[in-house]
Amino acid sequence: MKSPNLPEIFKRFTSINALVIGDVMLDTYLYGNVSRMSPEAPVPIVNINDAESRLGGAANVALNLKSLGAGVTICSVIGKDAAGKKLLQLLKKNKLNSASVVATSRVTTEKTRILSKNSQMLRFDIETEADLSAGDESELLNSIQKEIHTGKYHVVIFQDYNKGTLTKKVITDTIALCKKKKIPVAVDPKKRNFFEYREVTLFKPNLRELSDALETTIDAANIASLNSVTQLLHKKLQHQFTLLTLSEKGVFASNHKDAQIIPTTTKSVADVSGAGDTVISVAALCLGAGIDYIILSKLANIAGGVVCAEVGVVPIDKKKFFEKAQEILR
Repeated sequence: MKSPNLPEIFKRFTSINALVIGDVMLDTYLYGNVSRMSPEAPVPIVNINDAESRLGGAANVALNLKSLGAGVTICSVIGKDAAGKKLLQLLKKNKLNSASVVATSRVTTEKTRILSKNSQMLRFDIETEADLSAGDESELLNSIQKEIHTGKYHVVIFQDYNKGTLTKKVITDTIALCKKKKIPVAVDPKKRNFFEYREVTLFKPNLRELSDALETTIDAANIASLNSVTQLLHKKLQHQFTLLTLSEKGVFASNHKDAQIIPTTTKSVADVSGAGDTVISVAALCLGAGIDYIILSKLANIAGGVVCAEVGVVPIDKKKFFEKAQEILR
């Protein structure tokens, strides 16, 4: 395949408007040092000396898109709590459009990680996984439909973490509207509504999610095995492209006629947190820009490797990404 015109592709990213729909989260990091064990239980005592909050989940997808120059709007729900207030502050700070984020009586999803010497020692979560109430669902759908009817979006992204934002009705009604408006749809699924994303453009599960959903064992090193399961997936969903992430083995890309295993590009993995967010972000931008699915898959794979070299959930660094893509795809 001819080497892609990377400067032109990255320039096209800046003309894309993306609508992100899904579970937003607040990622909190507590940094400290361990000098002794607790006398109360066989656990280390961490003396916290710093803390920070970052955008997580669908909000991190939005931040990745923004980092690459795209215009971004988020449709989601938060709680009327301290974490929700902080999340809105971070969205505003990062100049992300949060006008369609609905405040509800639900708890805002918050993941708190405790780190010492760049190693994660513990994570605790505050969340609910219950589906939205009928009233919240209706309000969110109204926000989504209002945004799509503006006609400004080149791609719609579903970022599902099974926290209840993406109900069956939200999914199916939104996909139907996108089909009507001829807007490509990219999906990063989770188990609960895995097979509700019918007739989307790009479906990006990871290996475990696909294995669990199809209740089968998959050999990630065997292209025949990967082909077999993605064809089965295609029969169920009737989607256009599959981008299957294979962890340290890279990604498997298929348009259900041709397929390819694209090996990982990273040599040093510091933290895999948020890598899937980056992969779907780059894939969706390429989709919106009309990029060939193999180039799309290679760029998404490279981007995932770039963020794995960083500690914690961080958006892609555009300069590092471009340089790495030039190095690999020249």
